[in-house]
Amino acid sequence: MAKHILIVDDTVDILRLMRMMLEEQRHQVSVLDSGQGVVEFVRHNKPDLIVLDLRLGDDISGINVLRELKAEQETAAVPVVVYTASVVDAEKTERMIESEPDTYAGTRVLRKPFSLDDLLDIINRLEDPQHATFS
Repeated sequence: MAKHILIVDDTVDILRLMRMMLEEQRHQVSVLDSGQGVVEFVRHNKPDLIVLDLRLGDDISGINVLRELKAEQETAAVPVVVYTASVVDAEKTERMIESEPDTYAGTRVLRKPFSLDDLLDIINRLEDPQHATFS
């Protein structure tokens, strides 16, 4: 079953590549090139999954976007895959998730480089009720 997936990244080439790959899998894909307005977009459009870069080039970081999403009742339940090439950011985010598992349920960290198959595996788990959570 096709999912509505929101990708948030400030790198246009990554947005294009992920969009193309996910649309080939028949998913509906929305993209934002900034952390600004993500929570509002999610409230109004109700994606099934958010794929979020932790290093965004604007005033709001991906980790702050994640915190905002999980703090809002309307958006807290949406699964989020965060990704980064920074070992420090990945470890910091993993510790945050581990320290508040209820708050960050449904959040997964991928370290760059990751394969597109890794991302597809996570999306496919959403379709399987036995594996719907992946935190």
